[in-house]
Amino acid sequence: MVGSVTRSRYEGLVAASLELVELSTRCQFDLGDIALEIEPMRARGGSSPDGGGELFTVKQSLTMFAEDVGLAYSTVCGHRWVAGQWPVEHRSKDASHEVHRILASGPNPFERIKHPPVNPRSGKARWCADTAKRSVGWKADTPVNVQEKVEAIHDLAADEVVAAQVATDLLRRPDVAFKAMRDNTARHLVNQAQFEQTREAEDFVREQVPLVGQLQRTAEFMDLVGACHLFVAGAGRLVPAMRGHHFSEQERGVVEKNLQKVRAMCDWIETAVATGNVDADDALAQLLRGE
Repeated sequence: MVGSVTRSRYEGLVAASLELVELSTRCQFDLGDIALEIEPMRARGGSSPDGGGELFTVKQSLTMFAEDVGLAYSTVCGHRWVAGQWPVEHRSKDASHEVHRILASGPNPFERIKHPPVNPRSGKARWCADTAKRSVGWKADTPVNVQEKVEAIHDLAADEVVAAQVATDLLRRPDVAFKAMRDNTARHLVNQAQFEQTREAEDFVREQVPLVGQLQRTAEFMDLVGACHLFVAGAGRLVPAMRGHHFSEQERGVVEKNLQKVRAMCDWIETAVATGNVDADDALAQLLRGE
């Protein structure tokens, strides 16, 4: 089955549609030729053959023609341009009007259209819109190779917020993260981002303790407050991203075990700050060791 029809029915529909495409292409070229007869193509800034005494401008003439035949002005202009690029003797009945339009934008269109690429799926040599776009260096609508898929992702992730979310999701895949870190530039930027986050944490500490620049604070104090800030910021970013994720029993067990360590660590920090006693009891030490 292809969609809702059998393979044989699909082949019959394709054959009928090719006849319709050929008929449509002839109609589009005919409309373009008529528009060319009404308003021949002129060089940019050129004058009309009668020396400038025409009653209508090109746009006025083609607008009136478009209205009289029930088409959009842009459609008429498009057909006129394509017809102007393709003299009758160079047009191919095996290529659609859209293919002619695309190939007209590239070099050597008259020779190029004679050599359609072979479709790897059907094994037939025939132009389609995507192969024509690739031929002239345009982006295809449907990416098929690695480079085209990468470019498509880049287009979709042009927004910084989207790009950050996509990068975060992809880096959670161990194989992807491992391969990404082989790139020197990517690894450098990740390290730089970590440095910037640490600096932001230090800035946060200074905001929370206005006199910190004047007081003799230890590096350990700065690191401790910064670590707390990084944990809160990281959790605040990651938890909303879990929306819709259904955790398995094993995953819940892993998270709960780590949360026990977090709670124990928070209790230890609170005790150390309140009493000055930084010794960890045996139970805490075993928990932190994962025992």
